Amino acid sequence: MNLPNQITTARFIMAIVFLVLLDRFNIKQQDEQVWIMDIAFVLFVVAALSDILDGHLARKYNQITAFGRILDPFVDKVLVVGAYILFLGSNFRQADQSAATGLEAWMVVVIVARELLVSGLRGFSEAGGKAFGANWWGKIKMLLQSITVGWVLTSLGRLRGIEWVLTGRTIVIWLMVGFTAISVIAYLLSSRKALAEQAA
Repeated sequence: MNLPNQITTARFIMAIVFLVLLDRFNIKQQDEQVWIMDIAFVLFVVAALSDILDGHLARKYNQITAFGRILDPFVDKVLVVGAYILFLGSNFRQADQSAATGLEAWMVVVIVARELLVSGLRGFSEAGGKAFGANWWGKIKMLLQSITVGWVLTSLGRLRGIEWVLTGRTIVIWLMVGFTAISVIAYLLSSRKALAEQAA
């Protein structure tokens, strides 16, 4: 349990607390519960930034472990994908049943489907002895997804009801969904050699 893995474990704990806060939030009591969005935003930012730190330390001090290679992407998915799933919950539904987060169910399906597909490709490639690390498409996708989660939290917190925040949120959401879908193609292309060899 080296330092990078300790940071990753701490991120996992923060992710669980973050998701519990999202589950406790109720849009019908938005004014009274703005503190929940404040704490959730801080936890998310710290957890997201520490993801950069643990990876940097692991590479710098040659402390990359099998435990870290498994836990780190797992925590990423719990934190980010968990947030998008909870954003569709009934506690984020307005009186007209529209999502206060600006997200649609099909958008979250795209996000989850992409993660399942890439996880499958990663397992398939590494089982065949080929490394399957995150490429720049995946890193940019993660950045956009994280920015979107932060923006949604802000739009429901201190900056709720501000027109430019809501407009920006819509733009960021569509950009994130589009890039998430495109990144699937990039991963399929990078895996085509391993897939072809297995088929042969």
